[in-house]
Amino acid sequence: MFGGVLRPGTRVDQEALARRLGVSKLPVREALIALEGEGIIQVVPRRGAYVAQLSREDIRDHYWMLGAISGLAAERASVNLSDDDLGELDRIATAMEDDDTAESNERLNFEFHRVINRGARSRRLISELKMLSSAIPTGFYDVHPEWVAWGLRDHREILDALCARSGGMAKVLTEGHFLRGGNQAVALLEAQGFWAD
Repeated sequence: MFGGVLRPGTRVDQEALARRLGVSKLPVREALIALEGEGIIQVVPRRGAYVAQLSREDIRDHYWMLGAISGLAAERASVNLSDDDLGELDRIATAMEDDDTAESNERLNFEFHRVINRGARSRRLISELKMLSSAIPTGFYDVHPEWVAWGLRDHREILDALCARSGGMAKVLTEGHFLRGGNQAVALLEAQGFWAD
């Protein structure tokens, strides 16, 4: 969704996409219908599927929703995470600080948030988080060192709040982490000419 590869209004060639993915047109069509439900694709009867017109606020709203649900998960996790879970979060945060390769940091970032989200002990929250996260492309932030630095700092602050069992602070910090992500996503897409006239 936010990779900027397909611009708003671009027609999605279902046959070419199916060939590229090595699948039949049916799963492609089903995926496009699902994406239409998320507001990412617009299906026009007898004309095809098109990338929806997304505004800057659409993208910020997406990250706001991701942050709100992640914040709720962090708040709940603050009382549910075991000492072993907190130790695992510390190990992951340290590994991210020690390894500056983009691929490794992306994997570790996923693990960090997964430990927290599982600590919420809510299948429903995890389901929504998976859906919202799936729209964010891999490697989206890795080319911007300042975002990596912000992420590392945010993770340490979130971990400190979780270790203090401060649910409210963990929630606020997590929400802020994702709101910054939304602003960064808008800035990156603007730099790529996503909204160019």
